[in-house]
Amino acid sequence: MLKKLDILILRSFIGPFIVTFFITLFVLVMQFFWLYMDELIGKGLGVWMIIQLLFYMSTTMVPLALPLGILLASIMTFGNMGENFELVAIKSAGISLLRFMRPLLLFIILIGGLAFLFNNNVIPYANLKALSLLYDLRNSKPTFNIRAGQFNKDIDGYFIRVGEKDEDGKTIRNIMIYDHVNTTGNENLVLAKEGQMIPTDDKHYLIFRLKDGWRYQEKTSYSGNTPSYQQYRMHFRKWDKVFDLSAFRINRTNENLFKDAYQMMSVVQLTKRIDSFRRYEKKLSQNLGTYISVNITMLANDSIVKDLFTKVSSAKTARTYEKTFLDIVPDSLRSGVIQNTANNVRSCKGIIDISANDRHIHHENYLQFNVEWHRKFTLSFACVLLFLIGAPLGAIIRKGGIGMPLVIAVLFFVVFHITSITGEKLAKTDTVPTWLGMWMSTGMLLPMAFVLIQQARNDSQIFTKEWYIRVASKLQRYSEKNHLNEK
Repeated sequence: MLKKLDILILRSFIGPFIVTFFITLFVLVMQFFWLYMDELIGKGLGVWMIIQLLFYMSTTMVPLALPLGILLASIMTFGNMGENFELVAIKSAGISLLRFMRPLLLFIILIGGLAFLFNNNVIPYANLKALSLLYDLRNSKPTFNIRAGQFNKDIDGYFIRVGEKDEDGKTIRNIMIYDHVNTTGNENLVLAKEGQMIPTDDKHYLIFRLKDGWRYQEKTSYSGNTPSYQQYRMHFRKWDKVFDLSAFRINRTNENLFKDAYQMMSVVQLTKRIDSFRRYEKKLSQNLGTYISVNITMLANDSIVKDLFTKVSSAKTARTYEKTFLDIVPDSLRSGVIQNTANNVRSCKGIIDISANDRHIHHENYLQFNVEWHRKFTLSFACVLLFLIGAPLGAIIRKGGIGMPLVIAVLFFVVFHITSITGEKLAKTDTVPTWLGMWMSTGMLLPMAFVLIQQARNDSQIFTKEWYIRVASKLQRYSEKNHLNEK
C-alpha cells in the first residue's frame, strides 16, 4: 500500500515539476533578452550564435528556475490532492502527512545533491561561455546599414550619403562619399549618379560599383611658411570603391582572460583563492612595518645627531625637558633634519596609502569569492527548503491548477529572492559576516516551513475562504454584542 502511494506521489509531482521548471526557465531567459535587447538588436547575429547564447544563458538561469519550479510543483501537487480529497483519504487510512511527504523529500534531497554538482561543475563552464560571448556581442558594432537621405558614418573614416535606394537593396543613386582616412577635413570627395552595393562572398568587404561620377581631391603644400592649395578632379565612368567590413565582424575574445573571475570557479578553486587572499592580507600587514621602517631614520652618520638621539632615547620618559629635540640640533643641521623628516613622512604616507588601497581591493575580491563559495551550497538547501514550504502550503490551500498555487508560489519566492539579494549585498559590503548574509534568507524561512508543516498536520484552514468568512462573522457578532452592552 505504502509503495503504491510513494509511486503515486512521485508521479503526481514529476509532471508538474518538469512543466513549471521549463516555464520558469523560459521566463527568466526572456527577461534576460529584454534586458539586453537594445544592445543585441542590429548586430547581425546568426542562428548558430543565437542558439549558443540561448543555451548558455538558460544554463546559468537554472539556479533561479530550479527552486521556483520545486516550490510551484509542490504546491500544485498537494493542492490537487487536497482538492480531490485524496489527502483526507490518506489521513483516514492512518498515514500521516510527514510519512506521505517522505518519498518526495528524499527525491528533492537527491535533486539538491545533483543541483550542487551542477552548480559546482557545469555553471562555471556555462558562465565562462555565456559571459564571454555576451561581452563580445555587446562590444561588436551594429551591422552596416545605409538608409536613403541620411549620412552614414559606421565605417571609420567615411561619411556616406545615398540619395535613393531601390527595393532590391543594392541599386543606389546620388551617392556622396567623404573620405577622411588620411585627411583632417573634407578634402576627398566622391560623387556618383548611380551604383550598386555588392558584398563579397565572405562578407568581409563591401564594394560600391559606382558609375558616371567625379572624384575631387585637395592637396596643401608649403613653400616656406606660405601654403598653396591644389585641387584635382577626375571623371570616371565606372569605379569600384572597396570598404573593409572587418570591424563589423564579431571577434571572439580569448576565454582565458575570463577564467580568473569568481563566477567561473568550482568550490575547490574558490577555496584556494580564498586562502591565498587571507595569506596575502596577513603578509601585507607584516610587510608594512618593514616598508615604513626604512624611512624612519635620522641623518646619515652624523656623530652630533647620533649622540643627541642616544641621550634622548636613553632618558627616562617621565623626565621633562626645557627644550625640544630641534632646539638641541645645531643650526647647521636643523634644516637638513627638517627636510629629511618631511620627506620620510611623505614616503611613509604614500606607502600606507598604497597598502591600504591594495588591501581594500583584495578584501573586496575576498568577499566576492567567499560569497560565491557559499552560493554553491545555498542552491541545494533552497531546493529542500522551498519544498518544505510548498508541500504543506498545497495541503492547506487545497487548490490545484495554476491560479492560486502560482500566486502563492510567486509571493513566497519573491520574499526568498529579495532576502537572498539583500543578504548577498550585505555580505559583499562586509556589513555582516559572509555566512550570515548568504544564509539569511534560508534562516528566515526555515521556521516558517516548520510552522506550515505543523498547520498542515492539524488540517489548518487559514488559506480557505470559508475560514475568513467565519472569522469575519465572529468579529461582526462580537462588535454587535459590545454595541448592545454599551446601550
